Amino acid sequence: MPMSTKQDIKNREDIRLLVISFYAKIRKDAVLGPIFNGIITDWEHHFGLLTDFWETQLFLKRKYFGNPVTAHQAVDDKVRHTITPEHFGLWMNLWFATIDELFEGETAYIAKNRAQKMSTMLYLKIYEHRSKG
Repeated sequence: MPMSTKQDIKNREDIRLLVISFYAKIRKDAVLGPIFNGIITDWEHHFGLLTDFWETQLFLKRKYFGNPVTAHQAVDDKVRHTITPEHFGLWMNLWFATIDELFEGETAYIAKNRAQKMSTMLYLKIYEHRSKG
């Protein structure tokens, strides 16, 4: 059986590769693409922000200072409260697929686990925000 040539996520460059590869899939997705392409006007800035976010999450380097909850609540407002758990499921499937294509190892596993926990929390916070509006 051939040994895998994939390595774990080790540094900022790996995270940037993951982020860019992942959003290439998102942008082409029939369901998610229109949402992201309709809201994000500066993809290079978005890649930097998300690379900072995941570097903070995976390597505990304090580079991301935004608020993912309010960012996702604002997106839900812009799309007139049409984000569903299915959107998060599609996002997760593409995230897992991208990680599996590019990496394997403990940090890759952590990236999947963190995304799963965050997606649940973010959807709950979106739903909470709707009930206040």
